[in-house]
Amino acid sequence: MALAQRSTLKNAAAQRTRSAAAPRVAFSSPVVAQLRQAAQTVRAAQQPAAQRNVKAQAAAVEATQAKTEVYNKSQFELYTLTTWLLQEQRKGKIDSELATVISSISLACKQIAAAVGRSGISSLTGVAGTGENVQGEEQKKLDVISNDIFCNCLRMSGRTGVIASEEEATPVAVEETDSGNYIVVFDPLDGSSNIDAGISVGSIFGIYEPSETCMVDGDLDQSLEACITNVCQPGKNLLVAGYCLYSSCHTMVLTIGDGVYGFTLDPYVGEFVLTHNRIQVPEVGKIYSFNEGNYAMWDEPTKKYMDSLKDPAKWGGKPYSARYIGSLVGDFHRTLLYGGIYGYPGDAKNKNGKLRLLYECAPMSFIAEQAGGMGSTGKERVLDIQPTEVHQRVPLMIGSKKEVEYYESFYKN
Repeated sequence: MALAQRSTLKNAAAQRTRSAAAPRVAFSSPVVAQLRQAAQTVRAAQQPAAQRNVKAQAAAVEATQAKTEVYNKSQFELYTLTTWLLQEQRKGKIDSELATVISSISLACKQIAAAVGRSGISSLTGVAGTGENVQGEEQKKLDVISNDIFCNCLRMSGRTGVIASEEEATPVAVEETDSGNYIVVFDPLDGSSNIDAGISVGSIFGIYEPSETCMVDGDLDQSLEACITNVCQPGKNLLVAGYCLYSSCHTMVLTIGDGVYGFTLDPYVGEFVLTHNRIQVPEVGKIYSFNEGNYAMWDEPTKKYMDSLKDPAKWGGKPYSARYIGSLVGDFHRTLLYGGIYGYPGDAKNKNGKLRLLYECAPMSFIAEQAGGMGSTGKERVLDIQPTEVHQRVPLMIGSKKEVEYYESFYKN
């Protein structure tokens, strides 16, 4: 024990001697930074040239991304529909002709939004006094005005060959076309029966491939037949589909076959601004939107489906919630954002429902599928249906994928 203690004391004394002989030097912060920089320079010089180049390129990419993030966060930037169309054109997803047609539709939506906004103080409510339209529905003043606005904007674009409106008996060949010849189908004012109450309404549109066969030259009957043939295409052929919602804010939802985008009208600058980037409908959603006043006239599968949604035992004590505006655009827009299902089935009075395939069901189903949802009649995919007439009607179930599949299961079983 004595030897061990003496050894420990010797080591401690030696340590004190070394500490006294070599005192620590405290460098200032600038000196430390210079020394570290010099060390990094030496290490970098010892690295292979190829490794240094890779690191330099990575640093440049990171710097570019950082600058982009800073730019995108600018409070003064407005990413407008026009800007978006130009970018999609540069990517080769659309051509300038199609961009012009979409721009003309956005102009029509702005004009209709203005008319809807001041309808109550400009005597634009009530019936038009023109009798019933081709659908057997009494036209409202805004129905007529909205149809004229859409037709005029599309004609003046010089890029449409055929326009087909829900308010017109037959498709119309456009004489003012310079190039493009796109086929545009539209419902100028969906849900117009609600307009007098100030409830949400909207416009729906779809654009098909251009056609040279529908021309006004020659035999009028042959030209009309060619127009109808070109308009009656299945929804899977759509190039563009969209709708404009006129409500507390005016929103244009659009797809060119690569995702769904939402643009909100900024009244201060008069432009649609991107506010919803790549909308995805939730896969499930416990909201249904049906006109249950027709329950007694529905077929048995639809009745059983509706009864199941209201059964608390099937859904953990909380059944589905009902939300129904009576305007396809308004009800579908909520479904697109929150999830759930919108449905207008056939019934004893209207075997195929009341919604038009070309103007409503096909464009909305195209949007739904692009957002990850579904559009079905309950028995088949809406986009696969080949129209046999311009104003053909079909049942429509649209919304979250799982919810539409659940409805279809009642027909399969």
